[in-house]
Amino acid sequence: MSSANIKSVCVLGLGYIGLPTASVIASRGVQVIGIDVKEEVVAKINKGEIHIVEPDLEAVTAHAVQQGHLRAATKPEVADAFMIAVPTPFHDGKADLAYVEAAGRSIAPLLRKGNLVVLESTSPPGTTDRLVEQMAAMRPDLKFPSAGDEDCDVHVAYCPERVLPGRVLTELVENSRVIGGITAGCSAKAEELYRIFCKGELNVTNARTAEMCKLTENAFRDVNIAFANELSIVCEKLGINVWELIKLANYHPRVNILQPGPGVGGHCIAVDPWFIVAAAPDEARLIRTSREVNDSKPQLVLGKIRTAIDKRGAAGRPTVALLGLAFKADVDDLRESPALAIAETVAGWGNCEIIVSEPNIDKLPESLAGKPHVRMLEDIQEVVGRAEILVMLVNHRPYTEIQRGKLDGKTLIDTRGVWS
Repeated sequence: MSSANIKSVCVLGLGYIGLPTASVIASRGVQVIGIDVKEEVVAKINKGEIHIVEPDLEAVTAHAVQQGHLRAATKPEVADAFMIAVPTPFHDGKADLAYVEAAGRSIAPLLRKGNLVVLESTSPPGTTDRLVEQMAAMRPDLKFPSAGDEDCDVHVAYCPERVLPGRVLTELVENSRVIGGITAGCSAKAEELYRIFCKGELNVTNARTAEMCKLTENAFRDVNIAFANELSIVCEKLGINVWELIKLANYHPRVNILQPGPGVGGHCIAVDPWFIVAAAPDEARLIRTSREVNDSKPQLVLGKIRTAIDKRGAAGRPTVALLGLAFKADVDDLRESPALAIAETVAGWGNCEIIVSEPNIDKLPESLAGKPHVRMLEDIQEVVGRAEILVMLVNHRPYTEIQRGKLDGKTLIDTRGVWS
């Protein structure tokens, strides 16, 4: 199934997107080398193991390694195509593109005529253009693409991922993709790469529009979650069960209200809208407000926890069970997780004993480890039995099996509607 012109691919960044992408491409018989700066990650992958939680990924990765189609290293090597899937954090009001720039510097010396470079990392509009300028400055012997000029030695495009954790392998193959080349020829070259493993529709545009498309998709989700979160705040003030209200409202054929929660996490929805706000601060008013609504939700949850501790604390230090640390259900991803931020804050108070439950990780994060009043228990029934205050932060599947009779006499703070 491999393309006649793309026989080898170098994937930079072996995280939640890079590793599945590398493994899927390698499963099509293409030679793939995955690059990561962490030596322990490289060693694990080369043994056919994975360092993240994603259904069926380990089997695909192991088979690709065993077949000799996938290997990992800490430095990039010559290839026909390069895919950059590194983090783009948001700091001090702007996107931190240091990892993208480092990736560009690392592959520039390896580029040859006919190569393709694809940026997948979520990025502000104009990032792909700046990547081209950076690589062109390092390789004056090669001609890089520019708008309106199809003549180039190296093709460059932007193609954002749009997959759901827990369904990554399926959605990498089946979802449609947006491909934004610097030129039409660059888009065509990128299409050639994605057709190796994508069954979904490939929608072609320019790089800047593709960059904005990724941000727009996540901002749309953020705005809709903010509506649900704000609705939950209003309903609490009015004494209305928000979960019942949303269920009833969603019977309307043109209404689909999302579910409220303790905030919004993950590297995408919690971060990407800020890229738009930073690019157009005076115009992105609704997007900014939605971010502020969602970012404020953890403080409201913390207020409920403090009140519960104060009420229970009259008889001594109460035990608080925090159910879930991940940013969403049934994943191990803690990035930008409001649940983890809440746990860290409660641990900092020092006025209670804390039991942490997180079925998808095997040890406490560094920010919670080593605190004598914080411990992690695997047995969920034991967690429930020992706690006086139970805080549902993430609706992991095992928590839905907790028997309601086991909750009698306990203070319940349910941010996910599991017990409502």
